[in-house]
Amino acid sequence: MFRQVRVPVLGIVENMSYMVVPGSTQRIDVFGQGGGKRTAQVMQIPFLGELPLEPQIRIGGDSGRPVALLGEGDERAAGFFEMARNLMERLESGAGASGPTMTIED
Repeated sequence: MFRQVRVPVLGIVENMSYMVVPGSTQRIDVFGQGGGKRTAQVMQIPFLGELPLEPQIRIGGDSGRPVALLGEGDERAAGFFEMARNLMERLESGAGASGPTMTIED
């Protein structure tokens, strides 16, 4: 759809990509693994990153205190900072500069 209306897509984010078992470092791929990356490759769109299925992310969003406020060193916020860096690289390279224009006239 975005290609048809000439809206540039800056990238794909895989939300709820995995979860980490509380009290451990064991990763569980609840919905499979790599679906976001594969979709990005097929659609020829950059993959910006993945976010875990993490209760603190939901709580932060619902309360208006996003986990990104915890800083880049916090493991719950790390994915957001990684995606922000990837997005900034895309924007600095000129991605999205050729999108549609709109003219409003009286």
